Amino acid sequence: MLTSLTLMDVQNLENGALAAVAGADSADEIERVRVEYLGRKSELKLALRDVRDRESGMALNTLRERLETAIDGREQELRRAELDRQLTQDVLDVTLPGEERRLGSLHPTTLTRRIVEDAFLGLGYEVIDDREVETVHYNFDQLAFPPAHPSRSHRDTFFIDPVRLLRTETSPSQIHVMEGKKPPIYMVSLGRVYRRDAPDATHFPIFHQFEGLAVDRDIKLADLKGTLRHVMRALFGDERQVRFRTHYFPFTEPSIEPDVSCPICDMRGCRMCKYTGWIELGGAGMVNPQVFVNVGIDPEEWTGFAFGCGIERAAQLRHGISEIRPFWENDLRVLRQF
Repeated sequence: MLTSLTLMDVQNLENGALAAVAGADSADEIERVRVEYLGRKSELKLALRDVRDRESGMALNTLRERLETAIDGREQELRRAELDRQLTQDVLDVTLPGEERRLGSLHPTTLTRRIVEDAFLGLGYEVIDDREVETVHYNFDQLAFPPAHPSRSHRDTFFIDPVRLLRTETSPSQIHVMEGKKPPIYMVSLGRVYRRDAPDATHFPIFHQFEGLAVDRDIKLADLKGTLRHVMRALFGDERQVRFRTHYFPFTEPSIEPDVSCPICDMRGCRMCKYTGWIELGGAGMVNPQVFVNVGIDPEEWTGFAFGCGIERAAQLRHGISEIRPFWENDLRVLRQF
């Protein structure tokens, strides 16, 4: 005999469960039916815990098996129906155009660097990639910087310890090349340099430089000017104006500075060019004979010129960008234009 459930109760429970199974129309709904009629707290499970005789146990277990079979069968039907729906409705048309993926591009500094490299490779120069951590000996002493030069100050240079520093220019690579190779020498070095500059429109503590060196017999200042004009035409085109001013650098004598007409204001004057119409691109000059003596090259036999220019500043002038800071801020609104 049944204890907690009568035969009528069992029949009603089965009829209700089968009706709920037949009415379930989704995976979530059939799972709800399973929990309601076969879960740990369902009426059937509680009745099975109270069974005290064989007849009641057999009747309730038979009902449990019938309900499990009905629920599993309905679940399979729903799965097949969902698969059929996907096969008929969610059809992929392989002839439709795909979703276009955005591709990255080279950084404007890299693009400018490659233009410079190509220009010098075309002239037969060797491209050198050198160290960024240098010694005072190579960064200052061998380049004939006087002991009291402002660049030797901790206010201008990032010192690691008394003898090592982050290079302030790529010129030390010229010393390494001259120490390891006999003239004639034609080389250009490109890379990052570091200075304690306050950020403004044309200055940043980290930037890239390209520096070149030519050592041969009978090299003159006119050769330097012609080389710089060749590179500037590659960078800026023929329409940009170029001028040269006398200047002072410890490692060159005589020394000059190349200026390029401002692309922002078209020489009318603006903040970028400090209202002069011109922007200084770097420094250059004939190699100081003392530098040749320092590296064991006879200045009576060999002459040469050297130059150095900022790559970010060249990119500013090439693309008409009024600030150097966007080159280091990784602002995609700027970088996606290249």
